[in-house]
Amino acid sequence: MADILPHEKQIYEYLKTIEHLKKQNKNNPLFNNEIKKLEQKLQELKKTVYSELTPWERIQICRHPSRPHAVDYIENISDSFHELCGDRMYADDRAVVGGLAIIDGRKCMLIGQEKGNDTDSRVERNFGMLHPEGFRKALRLMKLAEKFGIPIVTMLDTPGAFPGLEAEERGQGGAIALNLREMAKIETPIIVLLIGEGSSGGALGMGLGDVIGMLEHGYYSVISPEGCASILWKDASKNIEAAKALQLNAENLKEFNVIDTIVKEPLGGAHHNPEETYRSVTNFITEQIDILKRIPKELLTEQRYLKFRTIGEFYESTLPTENEDSVVNEPQKVCEKE
Repeated sequence: MADILPHEKQIYEYLKTIEHLKKQNKNNPLFNNEIKKLEQKLQELKKTVYSELTPWERIQICRHPSRPHAVDYIENISDSFHELCGDRMYADDRAVVGGLAIIDGRKCMLIGQEKGNDTDSRVERNFGMLHPEGFRKALRLMKLAEKFGIPIVTMLDTPGAFPGLEAEERGQGGAIALNLREMAKIETPIIVLLIGEGSSGGALGMGLGDVIGMLEHGYYSVISPEGCASILWKDASKNIEAAKALQLNAENLKEFNVIDTIVKEPLGGAHHNPEETYRSVTNFITEQIDILKRIPKELLTEQRYLKFRTIGEFYESTLPTENEDSVVNEPQKVCEKE
């Protein structure tokens, strides 16, 4: 019961009732119709609950402890995988796992951000928070992929880059900036998939690609809801309001042209049916590889550059003068995505 999310409690009460009836009345046909009716009501309840999820409830799904992580995808979508480690400068950042892979007969460099699945692995992976050497490791593997002309697939799942003093001393900001510059120039297809959390520069430092896909219940934002609430309201408990204000869910980001494709998840989230999710991810990756490999290198990098240069829009407004009304003038949109 510890892993049951608040919005799922009523669903699990139905499940308990159905299981109890089945156990108590195994050989009693009188209860079969009643059980079938309850099962139908359960399916209707699931559809209702999961179709009315709030932004915060979807973030809870995204953070569910049983949700598949990068290593799970690597194990289940790869025909073969050979891990490559280290940044050749400082250390091997275990928050990044990457190497040469074959997915449905297609060679690629598969790089994922990994949080870990239990206490020991989470500590080892630093809860998915990258150090500078993690970004350098990812870039080294991307450069290797470029050398051999194979596509790159990155899987994003991080609460953000590691904010500790030691990371700043080793050049955290510079490592992220370097990745952005170099990824814009890499002459091989780059496919990005958000499989969970995509927060701040920790995600963006491995997220510049030709196609950006996102699992239905992932999120992508400049900051986590808790961090946003702490800054705006000085109260981290206002995370629910922050999640709504940030508009960080897949549908919002598709509308804003931040992502290109939403990869559907099973009803209730990827953890309810991982096998179905692995198939959907495999189909997304292989389809994009087949499309992008036909594009000439020069056009590929130019399209990638323009894609990120034209994301988003901003507004200008003017403050009132002494002789004007105290209300700020209506903002004028001056730039938008083409």
